[in-house]
Amino acid sequence: MNPILQFGTSRFLQAHADLFISEALHRGEALGNITVVQTSNNTQSLLRVAAFNRAEGYPVRIRGWQNGAPFNAEQHVTSVTEALQAERDWPVLLERIAKHVQVIISNTGDQGYALSERDHAACLTSPSAPVGFPAKLLTLLYARYQHNAAPITLFPCELVTRNGDVLRGLICTLARQWNVSSAFLTYLERDCIWVNSLVDRIVSEPLDPIGAVAEPYALWAIEQQPGMTLPCHHPSMIVTDNLERYERLKLFLLNLGHTYMADQWLVNARSADETVLQAMSNPRLSSELDNVWQEEVLPVFAALGEDAIARAYLEQVKERFRNPFLAHRLADIAQNHREKKQRRFKPVVALTEKLGLPIKQPRLRAALAGDNR
Repeated sequence: MNPILQFGTSRFLQAHADLFISEALHRGEALGNITVVQTSNNTQSLLRVAAFNRAEGYPVRIRGWQNGAPFNAEQHVTSVTEALQAERDWPVLLERIAKHVQVIISNTGDQGYALSERDHAACLTSPSAPVGFPAKLLTLLYARYQHNAAPITLFPCELVTRNGDVLRGLICTLARQWNVSSAFLTYLERDCIWVNSLVDRIVSEPLDPIGAVAEPYALWAIEQQPGMTLPCHHPSMIVTDNLERYERLKLFLLNLGHTYMADQWLVNARSADETVLQAMSNPRLSSELDNVWQEEVLPVFAALGEDAIARAYLEQVKERFRNPFLAHRLADIAQNHREKKQRRFKPVVALTEKLGLPIKQPRLRAALAGDNR
């Protein structure tokens, strides 16, 4: 049975973690294959589950610039060998988690950590699946605890700073609300290994029914933690004692850049199909974004002694934003825009104030003030 359980079937996971593990499997450097869990049951989701279960693999088209030259290749991903639909296959999931799973990967989207009012303590012993992802995960970990209490390593890939700590806090808080035993709470807090990690790859388009189009650049930075089990070893995976540096680079430069472009797209009611490449090709928009980076963000890195690293990463970001092979729509980036502004702009402003820097950051502050967008 598969030792890796993955919550989420997004195009991102297909072209990132699943591709990493597939490549590592060919080298004998992966823990094993993946069982993916689809938590929605709409028609498109069910078609995706059926496609995964055909065990034919799927394509990931890698397009962009690499080492100053065009790169265009197609990878065939074979690491996902089973797909379950949570509501339909809940008993199977309970059995998998109790006996076979060693690693859990998740990427549940911007609302994935939201609690559902329909979930309650009775979910722990119910034969039916809870509604929300946190309740699903808590219930599955309870099943594992009851069976053998074996350690398990969890790799949240949601774009949340210190996502492992956040998810552990959420699950343990929910467990206390449900009045679980002190022994089970200890298992959650001490025996389960909640890993902070950062994922970085632009995946611009899905393929039908499964597969994706992505850029060549990819990074999975993982914070070192004693006892953790890695899903694989891969050249684009970095195990580090300084995850904060990687988080700051991506959040303050790439993510902030995307969301600032999306903000301008909304404010100016630009073309519904405008892409990142088209925005970067507009002299006014690209100049405005560069002013944000140069005047409102890079001084923060300079104050932290990270100016050279940040400028080198920013040059990569600009090249990635100008990738002529990806149709990365600003409409997609603008989803959950208000929450993204809070996550991507506010920490820069807060750190600037904490460091006492004499910069005003008018563009970022104006965007944060526009909460109606």
